[in-house]
Amino acid sequence: MTNQKPAYGGQAVMEGVMFGGKRQTVTAIRRKDDSIEYFQLPRKQNPTFQKLKKVPFLRGIIALIEASANGTQHLNFSSERFDVLPEDDEKVQEEQKSSKLEMIFGIAAIGVLSFLFGKFVFTLIPVFLAELFRFAVPGDVGQVLLESVFKVILLLAYIYFISLTPLIKRVFQYHGAEHKVINAYENNLPLTVEHVQSQSRLHYRCGSSFILFTVIVGMFVYLLVPTEPLTARILNRIALIPVVLGISFEVLQLTNKVRDIPVLKFLGYPGLWLQLLTTKEPKDDQVEVAIASFNKMLEVEEEAEKGLKKAALV
Repeated sequence: MTNQKPAYGGQAVMEGVMFGGKRQTVTAIRRKDDSIEYFQLPRKQNPTFQKLKKVPFLRGIIALIEASANGTQHLNFSSERFDVLPEDDEKVQEEQKSSKLEMIFGIAAIGVLSFLFGKFVFTLIPVFLAELFRFAVPGDVGQVLLESVFKVILLLAYIYFISLTPLIKRVFQYHGAEHKVINAYENNLPLTVEHVQSQSRLHYRCGSSFILFTVIVGMFVYLLVPTEPLTARILNRIALIPVVLGISFEVLQLTNKVRDIPVLKFLGYPGLWLQLLTTKEPKDDQVEVAIASFNKMLEVEEEAEKGLKKAALV
């Protein structure tokens, strides 16, 4: 395996895969008529963000903000078009245009509710559950450990139950296809369905690993602050979110760097184990879409680089 190749990443979307390069992001989706359609979005080069991305512990938060902004647009594209026949695109676009204001408010409301619900479930509920057992586990260390156990249980249960739905199962299959393509590329294999399918559906740089690392890192960070009173405990958890995210990103990067060192590669195993839930073995036609997306991303990345070099010579 070569470490000199660019570290490309991506995400699964509805009936497709998005891949991101240094300057461009591309999504390929399987349309209802079995055709493949692409959506291309250039990365916005914010000077301030570019500087912050070079600062350890801050760069992880910036990367998350950028990934969320880009990923949302690609996810919206896929969800609006994957189950629509191409000949109906114009009609659907007119309907969406007429209700654009309602859509904006609807998406905003859903986003706020999702955020609040996520924070309540994965931050507050473990705290309250741990507090219920304070009579048996009174110390700060024991409380933090118990809280972390409840977080892991909630996380695993949530992922498992949503993976049982047909829609999410297909998204997880595309997630597996995304990883297989990246692994094939990094292992210098031809990007054919046969070679890609031979690869693992797990990858050290996956966002699923990052989610689990936030729980593990959070456990150690929370040991530095008291668990009483309850109000202070909750406020500490919220205030330390950026710290936990920043450290977790560095841990994720570290596990990827040492994955070929026999003594250290086990550091990334917890994240890989979680991916056994967040990825599924893809079908050949799903791998086909992932390959198409990756090849298109490489193509537009090369065009963008040529454009920059040409502009520099003028």
